[in-house]
Amino acid sequence: MLHIIWSIIIGFVIGLLARAIMPGAQHLGLIMTTVVGVVGSLAGGLIARMFSKPQPGTPFHPAGLLMSVVGALIVLFLMGRFYQG
Repeated sequence: MLHIIWSIIIGFVIGLLARAIMPGAQHLGLIMTTVVGVVGSLAGGLIARMFSKPQPGTPFHPAGLLMSVVGALIVLFLMGRFYQG
């Protein structure tokens, strides 16, 4: 249970960082910012694992935070490009 709460909190922070970096205005609320951060973290983790595997037993990938922000930026870009809500 604590792992899910921690993922939501980190997802919100990643979403805020991505929204601060992305130029232009994104009209997203608290929940959508968190969703963008969580989905971006998952996408960034998958991208990082394609290029390098973490050592066995490590709790997180070394490039985790950076790739999470990059993944969230990709999600924000795609949302702005295809979602007209």
